[in-house]
Amino acid sequence: MAQQIARHVRNEISAGVWRDGDVLPSSREMAAEWNTSPFTITSAMKLLEAEGFIESQSRSKRLVRVPNQERRGPVRLPKPRVVLVGGYAGSGKTELGRILARATGWPMLDKDTLTRPVVEAALEILGQSPHDRESDAYLKLVRPREYEALSSAAEENVQCGNSVIMTAPFVAEFRDPQWLERTRARFEGMGASVSVVWVYCDPETMNFYLRKRGAARDAAKLADWTGYLGRIDTGFRPPVEHTVVDNCASAVSLQAQADALVKSLMGLELD
Repeated sequence: MAQQIARHVRNEISAGVWRDGDVLPSSREMAAEWNTSPFTITSAMKLLEAEGFIESQSRSKRLVRVPNQERRGPVRLPKPRVVLVGGYAGSGKTELGRILARATGWPMLDKDTLTRPVVEAALEILGQSPHDRESDAYLKLVRPREYEALSSAAEENVQCGNSVIMTAPFVAEFRDPQWLERTRARFEGMGASVSVVWVYCDPETMNFYLRKRGAARDAAKLADWTGYLGRIDTGFRPPVEHTVVDNCASAVSLQAQADALVKSLMGLELD
């Protein structure tokens, strides 16, 4: 538990959610947030302190310490890159997208951020719960339009010569070789190259992250976690050339994997 909490906070620091000099919540507050004990939080904070991410000034005051956290200026490549970042709910794809965006200056287009208010309104008009992500009404009528909006936003950026980072589950899309080929051909026709990234996370860690974020759209998954796991394939990998980022608690840091991915995307060594 302490390792999972430490990894989550570390990822948020790398993604810019927590900035240098920010004061973290107290152990008691974080224990309530994570539904664990203050002792576990203290253990997690000791891990982060040993790594140099935080500075403990007292038992109730801890500061984020990442003085080199500033964003890089936008990197404009001769040929724009379109980075498709997919993964199951709670895998950490949004955190990875944020880290990549901070490292490159490229716009991050997250499906939920772009479409959620409209999706929830549409579902209510259709007589569904705004948090529904399982019904035929959502899957057949609403979901395709979400991805259409996401792709249109990416295309507009590429037409301006910008590289983009797109984050969404992409579960059905990455299973469909024809969708992948159409998407690649469309962006290549605009002079861009496409990179596919799959974020892997073990079920225990995904459950941990979903409970932490407490989003209403995840309630059905958490209420029947065993059933949900029976409907997904945690061993899935896209059937095309791709990069796997491992966001399990035991894996190397998300920041380190993001740094390697950025080097690969740009084809050069970063300072």
